[in-house]
Amino acid sequence: MYQHPKDFLLDLYESCLNAIRGEKVVPAHLPEPPKGRTIVVGAGKAAAAMAQAVEAHYAGTIDNGLVVTRHGHGMPLKKIKLVEADHPVPGEAGKKAAEDILNLASRLKSNDLLLCLFSGGSSALLTLPAPGIELSDLQKVNEALLNERATIHEINCVRKHLSAISGGRLARAANGARVVSLIISDVPDDDLSVIASGPTVGDPTTFADALGVLERYNIFTPPSILVFLKEAREETVKPEDPIFKRVTNILIATPQDALEAAAAYARHQCITPHILGNAIEGEAHDVALVMAGITKQVLNFNQPFSAPCVILSGGETTVTVKGKGKGGRNTEFLLYFLMAMKGNPHVYAISCDTDGTDGTEDNAGAFMLPDMYKEAKAFDVMPIKYASDNDSYSFFKRCNGLVFTNPTRTNVSDFRAIYIQGKAVQLQKKL
Repeated sequence: MYQHPKDFLLDLYESCLNAIRGEKVVPAHLPEPPKGRTIVVGAGKAAAAMAQAVEAHYAGTIDNGLVVTRHGHGMPLKKIKLVEADHPVPGEAGKKAAEDILNLASRLKSNDLLLCLFSGGSSALLTLPAPGIELSDLQKVNEALLNERATIHEINCVRKHLSAISGGRLARAANGARVVSLIISDVPDDDLSVIASGPTVGDPTTFADALGVLERYNIFTPPSILVFLKEAREETVKPEDPIFKRVTNILIATPQDALEAAAAYARHQCITPHILGNAIEGEAHDVALVMAGITKQVLNFNQPFSAPCVILSGGETTVTVKGKGKGGRNTEFLLYFLMAMKGNPHVYAISCDTDGTDGTEDNAGAFMLPDMYKEAKAFDVMPIKYASDNDSYSFFKRCNGLVFTNPTRTNVSDFRAIYIQGKAVQLQKKL
């Protein structure tokens, strides 16, 4: 029995998702119950799934709890309250949830446990403006930074210094209680101080750094925020602060874990995997051209890898929007890769966001088959026209290449796989 390359690519994606789901990664890292109470809080696209896993596997009693996730990413919970909020621009529901979480932490005592669950999306979902800052002003700055394609390190540096809960402040609010944070990473280098803007992690950045980011991108800054940053009255909690002696931050899933799981599946199918990197960034069309260049080198010279093989990568690209079409960074990447490969019969590819949403669309991403290029040209569906209008979604919709998963309730950035066949190679499905 043989497996079609399309099915192989979809199974690779599913393998990476299964390795990073809350029910898979949370149970092994749950702490011992305390002598006092256990309060569970959290935020992120995986927060509901992580909370559900805590409810199913925690050995102690959950006395109270609240987690906030993106609209549509919820799951049924029995003991922990769930709030759905706006993302990526923060909203009122996320602000109220953050206030409630901070209040829960402030009532703890030294023999209690604050169990925190954080994943990608937490920075926007767990937004509590510092005193004197309006949410509307914070929204303007946040949206401007996103539009200017600032890095996640830069965006979260600003967020932490405009927040009453990020940059270690949640840990400080816990009154010396034991704090354990289980964290799913979606940022380059798995920097704990950047993931979720580090509510329980010491922050090495400063108010001056935050001001520098706004100046670098020439962001229009509301007067209240500009004054607040320049006054620099209360810094974020620094890594050397003694409160962190009672804090444990644990990475339970990372982009590398997802790629390793996909690589293991490929080896099981007798296809050699090669992981290029888990934090590849840049313009989607530039990354596509680099990946196409590597693919052509494999096809023509068996360098740097020999075919058959599958090239895996993660990280988040960016898209400078100039057109009026639909599409996210994954379909944009794949459309440019398709144009570069020109329907080579030995190359197949997939590119999807691990949260199940590519940008603001309803798809996770797309897959590419060799015939798509020739069929598109035959029907006068010129890929370059779609690319110039940033309309990659519409192109792959016409080619039946979109991938739909609904919210996966996890997130470790994007997943890309390029399968390069040798001559007359077929994939054998192991039973």
